[in-house]
Amino acid sequence: MADPYELASTDPVAEVLAWLQQHPKVAECLGGPGRVSGTAEAPWPHLRVTDGPGGDLRDLTWATSPEVTLEVYGDPGGWPGKAELRRLLLTCAVAARELPEAPHTGGRPVISGVRPSGLLIWSPLVDEQPRWLLTLSVTLHP
Repeated sequence: MADPYELASTDPVAEVLAWLQQHPKVAECLGGPGRVSGTAEAPWPHLRVTDGPGGDLRDLTWATSPEVTLEVYGDPGGWPGKAELRRLLLTCAVAARELPEAPHTGGRPVISGVRPSGLLIWSPLVDEQPRWLLTLSVTLHP
């Protein structure tokens, strides 16, 4: 077994973000490259990958299952509509589920599972900018 202190360097957000940034289906559904990052920014629609609200750190000796949140934002003017943004978010979530099947790169955490861990939530911003959220449980180890 690896050194349990290596768990501190396993970053599920970085792994999911890097995967979705290079995923062709994600770029296609969002309208092109450069629409996935860690911040809510134009061009719209845009996918933000960030820390989730919870997860399972188990006993901190090997695999953990922290949460990663996917947020898809529409244009502040209200497009695309609610149903289309939901479709975009679910397409991105399906792409994230493919991560455990990807070839492993040495020196990177091993991701053995990605699954939804909560609800699909419609949560427009206070200025009415459209947004959907979904939390994924990402099981990984050093």
